[in-house]
Order: sequence, then structure tokens, then C-alpha cells
Amino acid sequence: MSKYRIAVLGDKDSVLGFKALGLDVYPAENVEEAKRTLHQLAKENVAVIYLTEQYAAGMAAEVARYKDELTPAIILIPGKDGSLGIGMANVKSAVERAVGADIL
Repeated sequence: MSKYRIAVLGDKDSVLGFKALGLDVYPAENVEEAKRTLHQLAKENVAVIYLTEQYAAGMAAEVARYKDELTPAIILIPGKDGSLGIGMANVKSAVERAVGADIL
């Protein structure tokens, strides 16, 4: 039985704190490095990838590629500069698709 992992991907300042929680942390220097890391993590036993909104904004196509896949679930989190609102917009869209109406 394989063990699934949880990863946190983003800029160094935003993700290092998650290491204290026991999560696998993947700091990336830029969006291009984050794209490569995302695809690599998707090939491994990673069930959930927390991705900073700042990097997600520059890699929408890559994030969309995994949207309907069972794993990995990509969850957007605010980075060190705060929220861009992308994560909440994605949650709102998913709820709307599931329920058929905007309830948020």
C-alpha cells in the first residue's frame, strides 16, 4: 500500500513555515521552476498540492490540467504578499458546478 503525501509549492518565504507541520515543502525560485515541480509532483504519490496564488496566476494552464483529475488536488493558498482572491474564486466555481447555483 502506497502512502500519499501532501506538498506545498511556492516561493521560499511563503512555504518554509509548512515544514514545521510535517508537510513536504518545495520552494521554487520562479514560475517556470514551479511548473516543472508541479508536473514532477503529479507523477509521484502526492495527493494534495498547496500552491501559492502568486505562482498559480502565472501557470493557469498547468493548474487547469489537473482540475478534473483525482490526484493531485491542487489547493491555492495566499503567499507572503497576501491573497489575490484566486483560491476563493476557484472554490466558488467548484461549488457552483456541483450545486448548480452560486450559494456563496
